[in-house]
Amino acid sequence: MNVTEAIRKRRSIRKYKEGILIPDDHIQLMLEAAMMAPSAGNTRPWEFVVIQNREIMEEITQISPYARMMRTASAAIAVCALPDTQTGVCSGFWPQDCGAAAENILLQAQDLGYGTCWCGMYPIQQRVEKAQELLKVTSVPYAVIAVGVPAQEPEARGYYDPGRVKYIK
Repeated sequence: MNVTEAIRKRRSIRKYKEGILIPDDHIQLMLEAAMMAPSAGNTRPWEFVVIQNREIMEEITQISPYARMMRTASAAIAVCALPDTQTGVCSGFWPQDCGAAAENILLQAQDLGYGTCWCGMYPIQQRVEKAQELLKVTSVPYAVIAVGVPAQEPEARGYYDPGRVKYIK
């Protein structure tokens, strides 16, 4: 699959085939893709938590009402920000940087045949604090991404809208 195909086939999957284990080498490929994302001044303001524990994934559904797909997902990857790694002219760009890392996870998972759903935690402080406690991290839980074999094939929701493009030549 090429990147054009991966982008156009990617969907937010909310139902997964249960009982499927994602091989460690596939998880590692997703994490490598995340860490290849661009970041301000190459500060790489992130760390990741791989979640395969069913009880923890269920608790994530209690933190965010929009994370119910965790109940059937095979795993989840939390993208956590390290804002203090960015100083000077690089300071404050961690949300964009972590967003790029999250998108790389989605695209790598698509290429490997998995479905994903990006569940935001940041900037809702209550979710961030509860996720920090659950995941035992001091970093900022930016998003938790459900990963698994899709049990649904939703239609594309994104589309090209030329009305939202302005050319300056």
